[in-house]
Amino acid sequence: MTTLSVVIPAYNEEDGIAEIAHRVLAVRDSLREVGVDGLELLVVDDGSKDKTVEIASGIDGVTLIKHPQNKGYGGALKTGFSQAKGELIGFLDADGTYPPEYFPKLCVEAINGSEIVVGSRMAGADSQMPLTRRVGNFFFANLLSILGRQRITDSASGMRVFRKEVLQKIYPLPDGLNLTPVMSTRALHEQIKMTEIPIPYSERLGRSKLSVVHDGRLFLESMIWTAMTYNPVRILGLVGLAGIVLAALVLIGLVVARIGDTTSLGAWGVTAVFTALITSVGGISIFALGVTFNYMVSIFHKQPIRQGLFRKPIFKTPINHQFGWLGILAVVLGVALGVGSLSLAISQNWPIQRVWLYLLGSAMSTLVGLQLIIYWVLLRVLEELSQREILAERDLQGYG
Repeated sequence: MTTLSVVIPAYNEEDGIAEIAHRVLAVRDSLREVGVDGLELLVVDDGSKDKTVEIASGIDGVTLIKHPQNKGYGGALKTGFSQAKGELIGFLDADGTYPPEYFPKLCVEAINGSEIVVGSRMAGADSQMPLTRRVGNFFFANLLSILGRQRITDSASGMRVFRKEVLQKIYPLPDGLNLTPVMSTRALHEQIKMTEIPIPYSERLGRSKLSVVHDGRLFLESMIWTAMTYNPVRILGLVGLAGIVLAALVLIGLVVARIGDTTSLGAWGVTAVFTALITSVGGISIFALGVTFNYMVSIFHKQPIRQGLFRKPIFKTPINHQFGWLGILAVVLGVALGVGSLSLAISQNWPIQRVWLYLLGSAMSTLVGLQLIIYWVLLRVLEELSQREILAERDLQGYG
């Protein structure tokens, strides 16, 4: 026997709680048709000041849970999750925006193997979502698709069905409205099978509690910091790579510009050179920092690194294994350029206007090389630490 426990968080929802509760209870027969025999409806009142408790307590089939004080949207949901009895847990808002009639479709996907099934408001179904929120959801969905390397259309949907045991993998979750994007971010990085089902979205009953600016910033911060705890190099590596690419483009442009003119770059040229110096050194630092953090995450989780910058590795061995020889090469080139330019300046009596650029290039190459060598040593140590427990266990099993 399969039971679906539906959790509805409610805070001052006297205008919509009765309608949405009756609509949820009305899908019982449709759930039986898809193999879900039981339905449990939990309404978690999150310290309402209106008649929400009075209305919800009078509805037959509703289990009412009360918070003496407001804990937040996520806090109310987590209370409901902890008391849910069903093998499947679903949730939706109390304001009537999400269609409970779609719970059977979501349950079918969960029964057929999906661990989390999301009702997507952005996947093609009819939607009455305001434009500002639609733009925001589009941005966050695409950000999560980049971070998690899986196409997601709605990262913050408030209507979902998931298997109860999934909670062990995705906890902890925040108490605020950012519970849903954090749940999606954790699910992708935990390699949980997540499926989206298009659903219609209606205008809410009563005043919205969502602040586009405040909650948008909260969603962004939550998604980025959650992703950082799983795959730091995906974010830091892309930022660092952008700096390195910018420096390379400046270098190419500089070579082109210097052909036929060996003395003057102009104000824009000098600015570009110093920009390249900053972005190259900074880019290498940020990129290597992301790789370093990935090893630290691996040590914390006591398992091999599962994530990376791209879907497939560029080299047969981890990219940090290349840092050693690349660093030595960069230092050698930097020293050679510096010594060579100084020798020519002294022997040929070159003016400083002609020498400074080569000296700056020498400094940039040497600094980048030293950074790569330092990070190569550091990452070799972290790699050994991250694999120590795994290799020790393997050896014990082999000789046991």
